[in-house]
Amino acid sequence: MSEDIQISVRTLVEHVFKSGSIDARFRSQTAMIDGTRIHQKIQKTYQVGDQKEVYLSTEIRYEGLTFLIDGRCDGLLFHDDNVIIDEIKSFSQPLDQIEPEGYPVHWAQAKIYAFIVAMDRELKDINVQLTYVHIDTEEKKSIIRNYTFSELESFAWEVIKGYFPYAKLLHDHRKKRDESCKELVFPFKSYRDGQRKLAGAVYKTIVDNKNLFAKAPTGIGKTISTLFPAMKAIGEGQLNRVFYLTAKTITRTSAEEAFARMGSCGLIAKTVTITAKDKVCFQEETKCQKEFCEFANGYFDRINEAILDILSNENKLTRKVIESYARKHKVCPFEYSIDLAYSVDAIICDYNYIFDPRVSLKRLLEEQKKSTALLVDEAHNLVERGREMFSASLSKEPFLQLKKDFKGVNQTIYDAASNMNAWFIQMKKMNKNQKEFVLEQLEDAFLEQTRQFAITAEQILQLETSPLLLETYFMVNQFLKITELLNEHFVIYAEKDRNELKIKLFCIDPSLLLRQMGKGYCAKIFFSATLSPMPYYQDILGGSPGDYSLSIPSPYNEKQVDVFVKPLSTRYRDRERTRDEIISVIQSMLKKRPGNHLIFFPSYQYLLAVYERFKQFDGNTRTLIQEPGMTESKREDFLAAFKPNQTETLLGFAVLGGVFSEGVDLVGDRLNGVVVVGVGLPQVCFERNIIKDHFSSQGKNGYDYAYVYPGINKVLQAGGRLIRSEQDHGTIVLVDDRFLQRQYQQLLPSEWIQFTII
Repeated sequence: MSEDIQISVRTLVEHVFKSGSIDARFRSQTAMIDGTRIHQKIQKTYQVGDQKEVYLSTEIRYEGLTFLIDGRCDGLLFHDDNVIIDEIKSFSQPLDQIEPEGYPVHWAQAKIYAFIVAMDRELKDINVQLTYVHIDTEEKKSIIRNYTFSELESFAWEVIKGYFPYAKLLHDHRKKRDESCKELVFPFKSYRDGQRKLAGAVYKTIVDNKNLFAKAPTGIGKTISTLFPAMKAIGEGQLNRVFYLTAKTITRTSAEEAFARMGSCGLIAKTVTITAKDKVCFQEETKCQKEFCEFANGYFDRINEAILDILSNENKLTRKVIESYARKHKVCPFEYSIDLAYSVDAIICDYNYIFDPRVSLKRLLEEQKKSTALLVDEAHNLVERGREMFSASLSKEPFLQLKKDFKGVNQTIYDAASNMNAWFIQMKKMNKNQKEFVLEQLEDAFLEQTRQFAITAEQILQLETSPLLLETYFMVNQFLKITELLNEHFVIYAEKDRNELKIKLFCIDPSLLLRQMGKGYCAKIFFSATLSPMPYYQDILGGSPGDYSLSIPSPYNEKQVDVFVKPLSTRYRDRERTRDEIISVIQSMLKKRPGNHLIFFPSYQYLLAVYERFKQFDGNTRTLIQEPGMTESKREDFLAAFKPNQTETLLGFAVLGGVFSEGVDLVGDRLNGVVVVGVGLPQVCFERNIIKDHFSSQGKNGYDYAYVYPGINKVLQAGGRLIRSEQDHGTIVLVDDRFLQRQYQQLLPSEWIQFTII
């Protein structure tokens, strides 16, 4: 373990000097761009011989650790035999609201730069200047001070002293972590069939800095088979951090359990689980402002102590643990978890923290990425999630409402909203006979009009609060951000619904953008039980020709599962006609094979139709039904009802692709049978047909890409709930005549092929 602590000047001083409250009120989305523009404008006024964006670095040895500190100062100026460090800060609020003497964190950053320059050039003293500039008016305010080298040296030592407890804690922990990772043994008595092969492939992928696409059967233990080799790689110095990315809360629990099991075998590793802000917020209304939330008020005054406390005493930073320490230190639990993510060894979180351009963890530097691996669980879900992340839309209705709200109140926003509304009206008139239509491109005039709306909204929102204006502003900015990503994998289309018109930038193929967002990481491991057909997922998830792939056969034999096919039509036009036959199949199965069963339907409407009819035929069988938007506690109650060794039969009605069709472990006698109604095809619609046409134009099977592969994946996930261990036995009934077609049979697992036709 290196004794060196590498840190940027900005990170160092922000850790020591940050203070104040979280304030999630409106802030300009263009602040960073404007800040860069202001910096460049000021730097152009520098005289001949002055330098800009000067890279500076130094080493400071303190209490046995060497701190490697570096950064870029905005300006190094040489005036009248004086050397000046210039630190430029842009502001959107009026300059008279800035502290007369500037802000401590800004002085600290400039003074560390000054210390490095004075030491390198052997200067007795040096001038330090803060230049504050207003973004809109470009009004400038400069504050200059002179410091002796000895003053700056003393200051630098004080800063290091303030940072040292945190650095020392991390350094000591990582030393223990690496030793424990080296000595760690697989936390089970033996590997299941296929587990060793998967673990070996993951380790090799990390060592070789590659990507891996792994199809591994349900119940094999994929979570431990990916995390264990990742921890071993940390022990061998191949990695420093792991992201375990999931789509669902229930799979995050599996990762937490895997770390707990490795911890019981000696692993010393700090993990954090990031929970969505609206779920973890302590307040009834999520309003991140100091006036409304005691956990936001003074957050930065308390966060360093809160981080030191939790890291000194805990390894598994689960939601429950974070909430406990957040209450103790009065800090926002969500922001707390994000701040902790930069200190821990493994982060368990949603896909979007890495792949979504709007919410990814921006502070993870390129150097840190090189020693970070991404483990993407249930990777089949990333296809649709990727499409969502990279798509955006604008609707007419908000602009019409803003026009009404601001009429006679504020002319500028009234005009901006009116212009947007007028464009939508014109678009409707031009395409009055079409409900949906594709646009070849967005006119420059429309995009400029949209940007002007955003600029106008910014000006208003800095002065007054309007929930609708704020919501519309964010919608517009998201839309504008996605326009910058447009490529040949997008389609721009419009949908009309009565008076409403929606324009959507639809990402058909997320592969290129997923590859870009994942660029720079040491390794990416995409794994799922249903990563089939493999070429499809490698293609659409951004795979490259040199990637590794692995397909592990099921360790379970055909005798563990009895598969039946009932060749009925479940197509929309035939559903009412075949409904009673489906009920007969269910009743027959329950009579011959009593126990706990789940039945999955391709839509909630279809589920209700069969459920209501079933209750008319059978009022005795105990039933549960998946409800739309179920809370976590209701989901837990639903699953808890599936108890082992029950005397009565239980039938749960659920939706294919829903919360109960994947990531659910009902081991042993908790689940005895699964019925899948239909082949899971998405509903035929304009958007799905766009996907079909796009891939067909590339010489691929567009219908399979748009309908068959996403559909059969849901079937495989639902059926995969049944056999979770070597001891499990059960029944799968596939209800649809298309399961007898070769096209669909080729996509079924080998252990399902020996089916019996009912």
